Amino acid sequence: MPFPKVERVLYKRNPLDQVICQLRFPPILRIDAEIPANFQDKVRTLFPNFLETSQWNVEVSPNLKGQIPFDIVQQVLQSSGNKNYEFSSEDGQWKINLTRNFVALTTKKYERWEEFKEKLQVPLEALINIYTPDYFSRVGLRYMDIIKRSALNLGDVSWDKLLQPYILGILGCQEVGSYVKDFENKYEVELSDGQSFVRIITKFAEALEDREICYMIDSDFYNSQKTKIDSVVEKLDYLNTRASRLIQWCITGQLHDAMEPRKL
Repeated sequence: MPFPKVERVLYKRNPLDQVICQLRFPPILRIDAEIPANFQDKVRTLFPNFLETSQWNVEVSPNLKGQIPFDIVQQVLQSSGNKNYEFSSEDGQWKINLTRNFVALTTKKYERWEEFKEKLQVPLEALINIYTPDYFSRVGLRYMDIIKRSALNLGDVSWDKLLQPYILGILGCQEVGSYVKDFENKYEVELSDGQSFVRIITKFAEALEDREICYMIDSDFYNSQKTKIDSVVEKLDYLNTRASRLIQWCITGQLHDAMEPRKL
């Protein structure tokens, strides 16, 4: 608990829009100081594309804007920005980000945990072998589900038939729900190990292609305790299991069936 055990399934019509695993560690300045050529050699078979950006930490006072030459401002910003190295797959559906204090794997093509974990092993091993972090300060696994009713042949079905009342809030009220035009709910729940948490955000999201109003369930599972390097996969397995329980806890049987579950 707090989310009850369920039978694990794979959904043919998976509502997952994006899955992100981020592993934070104490800053390693060498990542900023040198081009990550050795890291690239370890990951480029699966992630051949490369992009370098910076995370700016300096703001110029509004009173000084226009008084300092633009090229000087740029030099200051570039010297103070943390490097963010991005390595992506050929189709752009999988992406690694490496900075001085985290490594992350993101995908918009999630199918099952075993595949994701196998891909994650590539940057994880490269990080450990090349930069030798002492420990992980935060282990995070985030799932962003976007439920689009038309994609599930449920275009005329109300939200209260698809989502449980405790996750819907006033959307589940017949007198008020149809008048709600926008909302956002946020919850933070402690998990049963007493160390991990999940931050759940639910809100409407508008589909870009046709502006259909969809329902988003953004669940960020994390553990901010110091994690030994050789324990990180075990903690991720724990968080993934709770994520499978959470999504089934949020939805009704009608939505579960519409997503065409397959038992493993």
